Amino acid sequence: MQNETQAREQQLQLMRVKNTSNNNRGTSADQEEREDDDSARSALSVFRAKEEQIERKKLEVREKVFAQLGRVEEESKRLSIVKQELEGMADPTRKEIESTRKRIDSANRQLKPLGQSCIKKEKEYKEALEAFNEKTKEKALLVNRLRELVAESERLRMKKLEELCKTIDSLG
Repeated sequence: MQNETQAREQQLQLMRVKNTSNNNRGTSADQEEREDDDSARSALSVFRAKEEQIERKKLEVREKVFAQLGRVEEESKRLSIVKQELEGMADPTRKEIESTRKRIDSANRQLKPLGQSCIKKEKEYKEALEAFNEKTKEKALLVNRLRELVAESERLRMKKLEELCKTIDSLG
């Protein structure tokens, strides 16, 4: 704004100078040409001054915007830090809870293969137990059969002995 007022003042001074020179020298064609050249030069200088002023304003606005962006980024970082602190204050045992959860997850990962191994071994144990029980039954059946055979053999031997005893008694 200050530059605009300076430019206006320059234009007014140029016009005053033109008016005074017109009054003093008269109105000749050369003078009019000079006045036209002077007014063109002054208009050009005013235009250049305004362009410079606009450029300066642009630079000022750009600097302000970048400064504002810098402040916004700093405030964003501060807010992030404050948020983290608030989260920490909201649940003071949060870290311990997270640590415990991680340990539980780790234990679960370790339990899974152990459980599978246990199931596999239980299955093997059941199969071995069934085989053992079958062999035990087979053995019991064989023992019973052996007893029957031994008993039968003894009975037959006793019978033969009795027959031999009868034959000896009859001979003697």
